[in-house]
Amino acid sequence: MKTFNRRQALALSATAATGLLLASPTLGANRPKIIIIGGGFGGISAATVLKTIQPDFDITIVTETDSFSTCPFSNLVIAGLRSLKSITFSYKNIAAQGMSIKVGKVTTIDAVKRVLSLTDGSNLSFDRCIASPGIEMQFDQIPGYTEALQNLMPHAWRAGAQTLQLRDQLSSMQQGGTFIIYAPNTPYRCPVAPYERASLVAHYFTRHNPTAKILIVDEKDSFAKQALFTQAWELLYPGMITHFPFSETGGIIEVDAKNLEIMTPFENFKGDVVNFIPPQKAPQFLLQSGLGGNGLWCQIDEATFESKHAPNIHILGDAALVGDMPKSGFSASVQGGICAHAVASLMNGEPPKTAVLLNTCYSLVAPDYGISVAGAYRINDEGRLRSIKNTGGASSIDASDEVRKAEASYAYDWYNSLTHIMFG
Repeated sequence: MKTFNRRQALALSATAATGLLLASPTLGANRPKIIIIGGGFGGISAATVLKTIQPDFDITIVTETDSFSTCPFSNLVIAGLRSLKSITFSYKNIAAQGMSIKVGKVTTIDAVKRVLSLTDGSNLSFDRCIASPGIEMQFDQIPGYTEALQNLMPHAWRAGAQTLQLRDQLSSMQQGGTFIIYAPNTPYRCPVAPYERASLVAHYFTRHNPTAKILIVDEKDSFAKQALFTQAWELLYPGMITHFPFSETGGIIEVDAKNLEIMTPFENFKGDVVNFIPPQKAPQFLLQSGLGGNGLWCQIDEATFESKHAPNIHILGDAALVGDMPKSGFSASVQGGICAHAVASLMNGEPPKTAVLLNTCYSLVAPDYGISVAGAYRINDEGRLRSIKNTGGASSIDASDEVRKAEASYAYDWYNSLTHIMFG
């Protein structure tokens, strides 16, 4: 299988994020009004690319907070290897480019009137809307785990307060204690992140709590990069991490959040600290607005990202079903750039062009030990975004220590490059 050179992948990803894959369409006489929902990887990439190729567009970004903390590299914060401030970015450079920032929470989108409503009572009209608002937790799916109890077993699946809470819980955990991670069934945001989190917490434990144990209670039988993770755990953290697949537990049936216990048909798991990652879905305001059809995720035209249920609304990133692409920050950033070109073309009455989309996913098993997987995707004859055969690939199981160190270095380069492109 052909594998991208990692430096080439970084260069290609930067090109995709800045929107240079496609030719810029010609600006029309009007000043189109574009609303972008979400200030993360997908939304900001869409906004910056659209502003670059169509500088006279009136672009407003609606974001729930006045800064953005990235989920990528938040596991380093949990492991005490990085500060939350170092993964938090303001929107001041975005605003300096001539785009408006509206801090608020969307409640509904009226696709007919082309108006979205916010919790503060304000309304924003648009010609086209690009939504990349991320995910929402399904707190009502697991008996015993509710939104009110989430801080007892924090998910830390949005970088912020719970990231610091989980970090502090781990640093206060008794010597020889047990840390449990519950990983849900797919689809969910960043499929490999629970296993990277277990790895970096194990790195922390080797220095501060060497007799601690980590249990991964999984709702799946297998996961991406499993052989690479397992090999690394045996090498770096022998005996510390145990993975319990669905076939061994029968799946979760209930939790006791107050007693930090997870119950399954075959075994109960009790921890000193529990990181409970619940099932996820597209945000409720999208579903209530009819953009999810009868499902929990938004269905789109995978060439333009336009909703299958409402014209003039484009949905990308974690909230949408985007062919074979995983729900990751890098996927969302690449989709944002391509979606921006599609919107510009449609606003100018031109047919959108198609492009090859890339995804590269790095995982840090230790600060200087990295593994990765890369993929390339394009629209097939059925209009689906599918993996291109004989492209991409994963880290070699036989890679040397030098290669693992290089992969870790590429991970830092990827993060620094992408966040600089997005936030300046």
